[in-house]
Amino acid sequence: MSDVPLLTLDLPGFPPPRRGKVREVFDLGDRLLFVATDRISAFDCVMPNGIPRKGEVLTQLSHFWFDLTEAWLPNHRLARAGDPLPASLAPFARQLRGRSMIVKKAQPLAIECVVRGYLAGSGWKEYQKSRTVCGLPLPDGLQESGELPTPIFTPATKAVTGHDENITFERAADIVGPAIAEQARTLSLKLYGVARDYARQRGIIIADTKFEFGLFEGQLILIDEVLTPDSSRFWPADQYVPGRSQPSYDKQFVRDYLETLDWNKTPPAPALPAEVVAKTQAKYLEAYERLTGRAL
Repeated sequence: MSDVPLLTLDLPGFPPPRRGKVREVFDLGDRLLFVATDRISAFDCVMPNGIPRKGEVLTQLSHFWFDLTEAWLPNHRLARAGDPLPASLAPFARQLRGRSMIVKKAQPLAIECVVRGYLAGSGWKEYQKSRTVCGLPLPDGLQESGELPTPIFTPATKAVTGHDENITFERAADIVGPAIAEQARTLSLKLYGVARDYARQRGIIIADTKFEFGLFEGQLILIDEVLTPDSSRFWPADQYVPGRSQPSYDKQFVRDYLETLDWNKTPPAPALPAEVVAKTQAKYLEAYERLTGRAL
């Protein structure tokens, strides 16, 4: 695969994609084509240069977790990692290889389903102020990066621009309905527990993660990317020390670099130096290899 990052993608003959921070979503009529680019964002800004092969890591890790969980948790995937592309997409095989997924047209829930097993990020900041996370009371004496007594479900609103906003479970139930909110919470906690135990055996702590669910033919299904370095905090278990921030396999390395700059965290974002790009790529690839047991 190329070490030149894929930053944008248009497919001649297809409608222009819906372009997110990382993904291009093409409407194929009765289904969707998800393409993970190599764009990387931090502080809600997309960097002008990307991380080569990052989109492959996101897509192939999602395939891996879908394979592992689909026996009990239905998902939006219509084609597996090794399936051939439809004839209409065959001319674009080189651009799509390894980074695309054909999926069902589900109706996404209007909430993010976040599960936290450790106290980090915005959860740690809130805990310091109020001994709560998303309104859930927690015991005194917890440390930064400390493992929670039990994983907690902390939903958030979806922001089109800017930051997602943490909300209470009651607010989530108001948004999507009590029955759907309860089902999403139950499935999220189960999925996190399965993934946490699996990853820990392979030397990775999943500190927290974000899932998305959607409705398809009346059924709640798992959609979007799953348990990737973009949607999760992955920490190396052999370097874990509670009471401080942790080294990670996710884009925290990029954030840490950006914090050293005189930049106001608004667009335009600064370009990442070659060494930051290389080290970030290595972290993404190592996370994939540790979790799957194979090289990408």
